[in-house]
Amino acid sequence: MRPAADTVVGPAPAPGPDLRLDGLVPDLPLDGLLRRAAAEAPDRVAVRTPLGDTTYADLDAEVDTAAGALTAAVGRTGAVVGVVASLDVPFVVAYYGAVRAGHTVAVVNPLMGDDAMVHALGTAEVAVVVAPPHVAERLERLRPRLPGLGGVITAERLPIGLLPPGERDPAPDLDAVACIQFTSGTTGDPKAVQLTHRNLVTNAAQIAAVHGLDGDSVTVNHLPLYHPMHLNSAVYAAATQVLCPDSAPTAAVAAANRHRATHLYSLPVRLAALAADPALEELALDTVKAVLSGGSALLPAPARALGEQFGVPVVQGYGLAETSPLTHCELPADPRPGSVGRPVPGTECRVVDVDGRAPLPAGERGEVQVRGPQLMAGYLHAGGPATDADGWFSTGDIGYQDEDGHLFLVDRIKDVFKHENWLVSPTEIEQVLIRHPAVRDCAVVDHPEAATGAVAHAFVVLAPGAGAAGDPGPDLDELTAFVNHRLPYYQHVKYLDVVERIPRSPNGKILRRSLREAVGASASPSERPTGDRT
Repeated sequence: MRPAADTVVGPAPAPGPDLRLDGLVPDLPLDGLLRRAAAEAPDRVAVRTPLGDTTYADLDAEVDTAAGALTAAVGRTGAVVGVVASLDVPFVVAYYGAVRAGHTVAVVNPLMGDDAMVHALGTAEVAVVVAPPHVAERLERLRPRLPGLGGVITAERLPIGLLPPGERDPAPDLDAVACIQFTSGTTGDPKAVQLTHRNLVTNAAQIAAVHGLDGDSVTVNHLPLYHPMHLNSAVYAAATQVLCPDSAPTAAVAAANRHRATHLYSLPVRLAALAADPALEELALDTVKAVLSGGSALLPAPARALGEQFGVPVVQGYGLAETSPLTHCELPADPRPGSVGRPVPGTECRVVDVDGRAPLPAGERGEVQVRGPQLMAGYLHAGGPATDADGWFSTGDIGYQDEDGHLFLVDRIKDVFKHENWLVSPTEIEQVLIRHPAVRDCAVVDHPEAATGAVAHAFVVLAPGAGAAGDPGPDLDELTAFVNHRLPYYQHVKYLDVVERIPRSPNGKILRRSLREAVGASASPSERPTGDRT
């Protein structure tokens, strides 16, 4: 059992922003947020796409219809319904429709590989999947490997079918599992995270509070997929969501100005591309109050460039599938460069020693732990508890807090390594390496070494023109020296390879496992020890 909110374990955990959770969280099921918004603002546009507008009243009615259709398709209530996270209205309808019908909705990332997709759907025991046509074709091909999958529904809208009376308890248990989210699977098979109605409604309230969302807000969603975080928080606030499926860096700016947006949501990889776009100096944001980034780290340089050009804060958030997802966010009114902010209302955070697990004071690095009402019910089919005895969840991230409780992330615990007895962060090395004008992209992993444990191995993508015909490109020893002269000895790069691309996930995270496999596979001619020997 978790301790009361005022219980202190070790040093006092960092408090959230000066916003209280009391009174912000309604006693509603997840789909009840939509029902409430439709009652309060039936004619307000809920979702705007290039194909047209959908009001809250119309969206709620479509969800009622979808609920009946899904129950008819499954043949019972209480099943797991997979919904592919496409950036369109059918996703919204199927997502809330599954929950309204008394099913558990499993959000499916269409960018997962075949093996990961089969593992995820099989683990969650998905009975039926709602998918756009191109994903449905793929799922049909995978069905022989999914004996429990009863069918794949393909439609612009779900078939018409009203929810029969009595098919759903009018007052569902708010602590029942409403949604299954899958972890990214970048370091192993995706895990099935069980999120309750209360988890998701609470986090929607937390996000709306720190982002300043209300009924007058217009949010631009410039993500490749529809993440329930942005959906639920906007519906909680009865705000208008503008979906921008065009991946071009400037498309979101144009959409924001066209629709008089107040908030612009994007990924670090897209914001970095916007910051580097030659057209940036000609762009402006007319009504946007804040640009918000999440999913992976946004480097300070592009954040600064965008903030200076647009004259609005460019802020970062932090969270995990296990936390519904948001736990931290910079307040647009009080950004702290390089930080992911303080805990959202009702959430606690502390940093503990990686080995001894003792809580650490401000400024010291260790593993980040969080505790709060948005924390999952647990992993599906897990063999043990996901938290310690006091309810703290270990995130697997290395970071530190300042005296005011702002969290600064350093790296993933699975990515850091030790050189001698020093903890080395690949991300910190990359942040120096990317400053060299000849480097367009880069990644660093550990390279095992008997004498010291491991050394840094860098992979570099050269900037356009560097190393082109007639240009010998940068001297790699000089490039290595550029980095090593700016870092302590235990972070020095010993190996450096030039590559065509850095493997990344759809949200921009480096797939270090692929690079480690390349390091471990050979001491090939391309593996080039630098002149530095630490």
